[in-house]
Amino acid sequence: MSVKSAVRVIEIFELLSQYPEGLTLKEISDELSFPQSSTFNLVQTLSGRGYLIQTSQKKYKLGPKLIHIGSNAMDSLDVQTEGDAYLRRLMENVQETVFMAVLSQDELVYVSKLEFNRSIRTGAKIGSRMPLYCTGLGKAFLAFLPEGESEVLISGMELRKVTENTITSFGDLRSQLKDFKAMGYSIDDEENEEGLYCVAAPVYNSKNEMAAAISVAGPKVRMFPKKEEIAMKLVETSKHISESLGYRGSF
Repeated sequence: MSVKSAVRVIEIFELLSQYPEGLTLKEISDELSFPQSSTFNLVQTLSGRGYLIQTSQKKYKLGPKLIHIGSNAMDSLDVQTEGDAYLRRLMENVQETVFMAVLSQDELVYVSKLEFNRSIRTGAKIGSRMPLYCTGLGKAFLAFLPEGESEVLISGMELRKVTENTITSFGDLRSQLKDFKAMGYSIDDEENEEGLYCVAAPVYNSKNEMAAAISVAGPKVRMFPKKEEIAMKLVETSKHISESLGYRGSF
């Protein structure tokens, strides 16, 4: 059950966030179809507490008190914490192992690993580091980071062969990354560990920056026949995590 005055306060904040130059009391009232008397009372209360400020043109803008609250909210949105429940649900849905990794200089670092009861043979552990060019999570960073950042990472790489499927051509890698960007997810087809198939997708934060990547990994014999279904669920999970971190962009 919503409280009318609380809803109106939220609507005022959301309205003024769209008008950096501010709005007059009448404009706020008209835009939200609020009675002017109740709009006046709400605006005066919010101004008195520092949540709104009034300009010399008698317009109201979002106030400095909201900066402090917003900053604290940002600090509380930890990608690993926010993603845990979504990753657990994904693991149960696809019945395979799921991972989350963050970028650390020119490598990825695993920060979450949730294993389904049928284990897979993988050396990936929380805290371990892996190269970007031959892992699904790593290639998600290379595909979905801004092109300039991705190119800096690629130009500093040595494409060593890890398995028979590892890409060792920069041209092939760039072509593959272009395809992944169009698909919305990346693939590791036995490129880092033989027999292991992985799909990975990006996670974004409120600054529209790529904050992490998540993946589903399992034996190729199980993963490959249902790879499109798994990829769809993976991308949906990445959207939910991104939205929980404040991302409002498009995928």
